[in-house]
Amino acid sequence: MKILVVDDSSTMRRIIKNTLNRLGYTELFDAEDGAKAWDVLSANPEIDVLITDWNMPEMNGLELVQKVRAEERYIDMPIIMVTTEGGKTEVITALKAGVNNYIVKPFTPQVLKEKLAAVLGEES
Repeated sequence: MKILVVDDSSTMRRIIKNTLNRLGYTELFDAEDGAKAWDVLSANPEIDVLITDWNMPEMNGLELVQKVRAEERYIDMPIIMVTTEGGKTEVITALKAGVNNYIVKPFTPQVLKEKLAAVLGEES
């Protein structure tokens, strides 16, 4: 299982990747914004899951989700939005853009585990 973690905060990328490692996911990629994430996806089409922040420079997470969903090969890729944007309007906007699940920062490792299991169709 290959997972791409996108966040402009290197600390948040590290926290998410460390949590994923503890859950047994070791094939991890990361990027600091949507534009770089698109480059990583283009170079590694075998990536299975996208976990992205919303607020980032260059290309934000919502723009990244829309770009990913516009590509036929990524139409079924599970996408989790991890963000401080916790309002109902923001959640609805992200879901309409194609996000499969949504996590509001700060979050616990258990929440990430449960949301990831949900988008993968596994039991947490």
